[in-house]
Amino acid sequence: MSVDVVVEDARWAAVDIDALAQQASDAVFDRLGLEPSVFEIAVLACDDDRIAALNADFRGKTVPTNVLSWPSDERAPAVAGEMPLAPDPVMDAELGDIAIAYDTCLREAEAAGLQFIHHCLHLLVHGTLHLLGFDHERDLDATLMEGLEVEILGKMGVDNPYRD
Repeated sequence: MSVDVVVEDARWAAVDIDALAQQASDAVFDRLGLEPSVFEIAVLACDDDRIAALNADFRGKTVPTNVLSWPSDERAPAVAGEMPLAPDPVMDAELGDIAIAYDTCLREAEAAGLQFIHHCLHLLVHGTLHLLGFDHERDLDATLMEGLEVEILGKMGVDNPYRD
């Protein structure tokens, strides 16, 4: 898997965002049985100001968020709770883009008593799943997506982020 990381906020260097993005995407592809070597993902490691601008531009929300993703193609299933369409290794090599905000991730991790790196891994897994057509808009889709996140993160030694 080719993960191209653009670092706009130097604080990301302290947690090796390149390695975290690669680890998260590899784990998703491994779980889904997809050959990672033919696919590409771009990750923007930014701050709250940048992600707030992106959130405003693309979602009409003028506040920062933790992670955003832009899939290159619509892969969502027609029926809630079903698996999305798998990307075609030839036609869908570029899966899309993810942006992740340092400030919001740190704030959320501290508020929840989570390790910052674990929270970042969760958000990168979450963003990668979005690029592959998973979503949480419908209840059954959310159940599927969250279940995959918990399973993938567990294999990486990260606790269930949805625990009470």
